[in-house]
Amino acid sequence: MTTYAFSNVSATLLGPGGTISLGNGAGNADEGITIDMIDDKDTMTVGADGTIMHSLHASKAANITVRLLKTSPVNAQLSQLYQAQAISSALWGKNTLAVADATRGDIIAGTDIAFKRHTPVTYAKEGGVNEWSFHGAVSQLLGTGINV
Repeated sequence: MTTYAFSNVSATLLGPGGTISLGNGAGNADEGITIDMIDDKDTMTVGADGTIMHSLHASKAANITVRLLKTSPVNAQLSQLYQAQAISSALWGKNTLAVADATRGDIIAGTDIAFKRHTPVTYAKEGGVNEWSFHGAVSQLLGTGINV
């Protein structure tokens, strides 16, 4: 049996204006990082006679969500990067993202990454979590969990 630990997860956002570490040590909330593919990879069409046809889609479009504790200094870094890139379309959507779990062997590579929006900001009794959302093209390869 293998073990998972977020402490083995590294994540880096690289683009015009800076490089930001988003993995372990960034002040991540319990919910961590989520990569969610936007499009289905397949459409199945059923013919009048019941024959099926599969259509393979090329899309690698994904939503990426990074959740940080309100007190994480990475929130300020992301906010500054967002503001710097929003100045011009020449800077927008030019980020890359790399996420890896060295122990499990997982490798996620993202290109053409853009901020979906600035994180919502909440002031409440408890500090809470800031969620940063991104769009981009992602390739994923999950490992076997036996890497050492």
